[in-house]
Amino acid sequence: MTTTNEWPLWEVFTRPKSGLDHKHCGSLHAPDAAMALKMAREVYTRRQEGVSIWVVPSSAITASDPADKETLFDPADDKIYRHPTFYKLPPSVDHM
Repeated sequence: MTTTNEWPLWEVFTRPKSGLDHKHCGSLHAPDAAMALKMAREVYTRRQEGVSIWVVPSSAITASDPADKETLFDPADDKIYRHPTFYKLPPSVDHM
């Protein structure tokens, strides 16, 4: 149940010290982006585990419909060129 005097919802992403990518860690309500950053820092990085924070208005995120899974994520079994498993890799690059 939402009311007209409720702050907007923000999605929070943090980048850990040991990683290069941001991961979604939760959501919070805040009146604006600056306050959302401050609140995200207090809530999600209290133990100094992050080096970067992103906040994004939830209303700005567009998601696929789970019902469209078959259309969007069609298996590539009939498209052998997408996964070149028939190539023989030399031992020096076999970790790929």
